[in-house]
Amino acid sequence: MKTISFDLDGTLVKMDFVDAVWLEEIPKEYAKKYGMSFEEARRIVEEEYLKVGPEAIEWYDINYWLKKFELDMDYKEIFRKCRGKLVLYEDAIKALEMLDGEHLIIISNAAMEFIEFELNELNLKDYFKNIFSAVSHFGKTKKDSKVYEKVCEKIGIKCSQLIHVGDNYEFDYVAAKNAGAIAYYLDRHENENGGHVVYNLVEFAEKVRK
Repeated sequence: MKTISFDLDGTLVKMDFVDAVWLEEIPKEYAKKYGMSFEEARRIVEEEYLKVGPEAIEWYDINYWLKKFELDMDYKEIFRKCRGKLVLYEDAIKALEMLDGEHLIIISNAAMEFIEFELNELNLKDYFKNIFSAVSHFGKTKKDSKVYEKVCEKIGIKCSQLIHVGDNYEFDYVAAKNAGAIAYYLDRHENENGGHVVYNLVEFAEKVRK
């Protein structure tokens, strides 16, 4: 049985939901609370995001931002309002079903709040034996090679036994490869080529089933 790892956002699930949470719904709630236009609220909110920056754990923590902006609501309420933007890539289910019987896992940069909501709402959870968040489980803001090493240690395999695919060249391909995993770069725009590049998840599933 192979251990096959998927990134989540941008790989299995389109980015629309995540973008809607951060760039639409939170600014909307901010505008409502402080009595300003959406455009002004979004400008302020984005400026605050940038002050923290993606190298900080807080960047990924929706509860941190709701508290900072003094928005008195549960993050799930925000998520529910953006539910309509939660969309799977067309090839996702077919690829997962092609790999039925393998040990499938998720390794994502996203916080577990996002991962769990997305998997539950899209009925994906049963496909995966293990789910890992670089942020929530390992305190890492990026999926570096150490994240892949720690995942393999936790599930009891060598890194060379892990096959990973994702849409970020640095974090899904280079970092996984540096850890010793078999890595594939998902290039949906078909700009790259090579044996490590796949253009869709069905192509990936076909490669790893061989």
